[in-house]
Amino acid sequence: MEVMKVETLGVRFQPRNGAAFRSLVMAQPAGNSGWLRGKVKAVSSGDTLVIMGFTKAEIPPEKTVVLAHLSAPRLARRGGQDDPFAWDSREFLRKLCIGKDVVFRTEYTIPNFSREFCSVFIGTTNVGNEVITHGWAKVKEAKGEVTPEHTELLRLEEQARQQGVGLWDRSPGAVDAAIRNLPPSAVGDPSNLDAMGLLAANKGKSMEAIVEQVRDGSSLRVYLLPEFQFVQVFVAGIQAPSMGRRTTQEASIATEIPSDEPNGETNGESRGALTSAQRITSSPAFNEVSPDAFGREAKHFTEIRVLNRDVRIVLEGVDKFSNLIGSVYYPDGESAKDLAMELIENGYSKYVEWSASMMEDEARRKLKATELQAKKSKLRLWTNYVPPATNSKAISDNFTGKVVEVVSGDCIIVADDSLPFGSPAAERRVNLSSIRCPKLGNPRREEKPAPYAREAREFLRTRLIGRQVQVSMEYSRKVPLAEGSAAPAGPADSRVMGFGSVFLLSQGKESEDSSATLLTSVTQQPGVNIAELIIARGFGTVIRHRDFEERSNYYENLLAAESRATTGKKGIHSAKDPPSMHVTDLLTTSAKKAKDFLPFLQRNRRMPAVVEYVLSGHRFKLFVPKETCSIAFSLSGVRCPGRDEPYSNDAISLMRRKIMQRDVEIEVETVDRTGTFLGSLWESKSNVGITLLEAGLARLQTGFGADRIPDAHLLAQAELSAKRQKLKIWENYVEGEEVSNGATNDKKQKEEFKVVVTEVLSGGKFYVQAVADQKVASIQQQLASLNIKEAPVIGAFNPKKGDLILAQFSADNSWNRAMVVTGPRGAVQTTKDKFEVFYIDYGNQEVVTYSQLRPLDPSVSSAPGLAQLCQLAYLKVPTLEEDYGQEAAMHLSENTLSEPKQFRAVIEERDTSGGKVKGQGTGNILLVTLIDEESDTSINALMLKGGVARLEKRRRWEPKDRQQMLDELEKHQAEARTKRLGMWEYGDIESDDEENPLPSAKKTGAGKR
Repeated sequence: MEVMKVETLGVRFQPRNGAAFRSLVMAQPAGNSGWLRGKVKAVSSGDTLVIMGFTKAEIPPEKTVVLAHLSAPRLARRGGQDDPFAWDSREFLRKLCIGKDVVFRTEYTIPNFSREFCSVFIGTTNVGNEVITHGWAKVKEAKGEVTPEHTELLRLEEQARQQGVGLWDRSPGAVDAAIRNLPPSAVGDPSNLDAMGLLAANKGKSMEAIVEQVRDGSSLRVYLLPEFQFVQVFVAGIQAPSMGRRTTQEASIATEIPSDEPNGETNGESRGALTSAQRITSSPAFNEVSPDAFGREAKHFTEIRVLNRDVRIVLEGVDKFSNLIGSVYYPDGESAKDLAMELIENGYSKYVEWSASMMEDEARRKLKATELQAKKSKLRLWTNYVPPATNSKAISDNFTGKVVEVVSGDCIIVADDSLPFGSPAAERRVNLSSIRCPKLGNPRREEKPAPYAREAREFLRTRLIGRQVQVSMEYSRKVPLAEGSAAPAGPADSRVMGFGSVFLLSQGKESEDSSATLLTSVTQQPGVNIAELIIARGFGTVIRHRDFEERSNYYENLLAAESRATTGKKGIHSAKDPPSMHVTDLLTTSAKKAKDFLPFLQRNRRMPAVVEYVLSGHRFKLFVPKETCSIAFSLSGVRCPGRDEPYSNDAISLMRRKIMQRDVEIEVETVDRTGTFLGSLWESKSNVGITLLEAGLARLQTGFGADRIPDAHLLAQAELSAKRQKLKIWENYVEGEEVSNGATNDKKQKEEFKVVVTEVLSGGKFYVQAVADQKVASIQQQLASLNIKEAPVIGAFNPKKGDLILAQFSADNSWNRAMVVTGPRGAVQTTKDKFEVFYIDYGNQEVVTYSQLRPLDPSVSSAPGLAQLCQLAYLKVPTLEEDYGQEAAMHLSENTLSEPKQFRAVIEERDTSGGKVKGQGTGNILLVTLIDEESDTSINALMLKGGVARLEKRRRWEPKDRQQMLDELEKHQAEARTKRLGMWEYGDIESDDEENPLPSAKKTGAGKR
């Protein structure tokens, strides 16, 4: 064989246009050998190939070639009989060539015939010689000069004839067995196929098939083996762009089409009714609708994977037109790939619910999730995709705590273990991610609970109250305060709700639930997922999120649990009438009606009840199951501090932790004139009054007679013990003297330290580093000494939300400690995956790629972050979104960051409501007076002088030192107001009465609904 000089098949051209192909590709300079290189895309028959070129274009050029000097038997089309051995001949060439790289050269052409006759090689194997050697084609008679190649083919043909192989097999019955008698085609005539019968016999089973034609990216025409039934299959769950169509212009068209027989002669057989395609092509006039965007690309994508290849088809359903809907799997090495998933993943098709509904839930969810990822990446069909607006935002915050209240079936309140007992910020409201339970209604608005609302809350109450849980906060959403409001919510009339997944760490009643044992292994969970538990019981539904809307990290598990509940017809999915219970709420009725209930509540000395709410330290709302009523109940002879009095919140917090939504016992003595029942209450055989008195959070008042109070002597001993230890309200107690509950007036020295400002968030908030902190220099030295290695291998290092890592700061390429705020959902795929990180030593936050991250050495990660979040004390500074917010931020930056400068920070208050650090602007805040040491000027005062801030509203009772500070600062504010500077340029601004005071002065609202 001569040495081949190979040219690559492929320059810009219109595929299947022979003239353009020859003019662009085949024109070669003198001396070129004429050999081209390509890949076999299809095998039409035993002697015909479709070869495509190698180019970077999504649709490479292609041409149809016939093996030179060969003639293979003809295949039947759409029913009828093949020539003997035609199918075996095609199969031999298909298995030999499909998907293989080949080189080929045109040997000769025939006038008025578009195809070229070529020699084709796979490596060093001559394809034509192989076909003849195995007897699957005949050698044509030579016309003109006989070439050495033709002579060799004749020799090989004679050898095959003598061996009796292939076409030359003359054994008895061999010829008859090699003729396919095809059943009528179902394509274009659905009556030729019992689609429902085929589905019933093969639903969920894997059927072998060979793809003969690709109509578009998601529509295939195949032979179902071994019967060779020719059918059209639509890929389930997806729809690729259309390849266009032809439409007729005239209503009257020919009823016959030209004969395929030579010289126009017919064979006398009836052809039957014309198909729609035949009617269109035989019409004298038609309109051609061009393909949709990416239609050709999607079709080519499917062709190079399945055309003329063995596939497995799993039938999923049949539509109303008897079209087969199925999942298609094609081989890829040792494994099989899902064609629908590949098309969706590469942006060549869209998810469609009508056919996806026929698939299993797991497969349907995977397709939907894959489409969402393609949208995020803006691949092909989604190039111009604009995600819908969403009011949800991803967050990352993990904590453990004890459940103190179940608000509803999808909302609980957890006391964070990391925050001080009694702190208003310790109790955190957690809405369960991605689920919705029936609403409880509102008795005051005469709204009745929805079916299964009480059952959902009771289910969680009996399993969660007082139990230790792990909470993983996942996203937040801004919602309007007024339900059902159609108007867009502004900052003043909306609130932010936090959503997360809650896991029960220890086994209890949930082990009795069959749903608890059905946890999937899709995602590793730290315990029993409460949301999954309640969905599996049928007490709620899974929210169908919009694209790009944040959702639970365990969303697939929730959908699976909902599917089980629906199948089992549990709870709200049941056809049975929901349970009903009428509860009399005596808190919303008259005192007279409450008094009418007194005899019933005194009928038994002790009666079981459930604490619904803690209204104050000694007053509660109870539900009495036996009488199906809710009552207001107050402890006899025990009084806690009132609202806004010292230690009032401590008493409420203690009771919420101790008895909120617990099963208790009560003994009712009487009812007062407001309808509140008085008596004693026990939780786990422990008198709650004694608990309050021992903690120094209540006083014993027995003016109406101690003989009516059970355990009166124990109550007195508890109060005496608290007095002796000077606990809480008794901290200033002197034996023999009565003291008030007023706070101590001891003046404490304020804490102050030297700092440098590292980051300004807004006009009121900024980050600082302590100058005298030796940890700063130590950590910087440790980071400088680290040997920063090459980027880790993907899969070996998978940073998650909240992880401490090393990140490369984009401004100066330095490596610093950082916390992952957000990252890609799931495992890292490429080095370009984006991560949002917060530099814990400086307060900056930015988005970096995976290649800019490294694991953090344990020797450096143990030290807490050096950046401390601060806020200017006594000031109300506009946010960046408000008027003068930008000016305020610029003013603060100019005075703190314009040059290296040290400040003295005087700590006025500490705000711990921010909880743990989970990103920029979060965590505990120091409210400080910031003083420039060089000029001895207060930055707080400068902000007021510039008119970019104003004083906060004065409190009703101010300590003397605070009053003095506010009086001094008010002079600077008055100066800015007089000069009409900044926010005062149009005169006095609105009153800030509607604004919240500083966090330390907030009313906790504990126990209120």
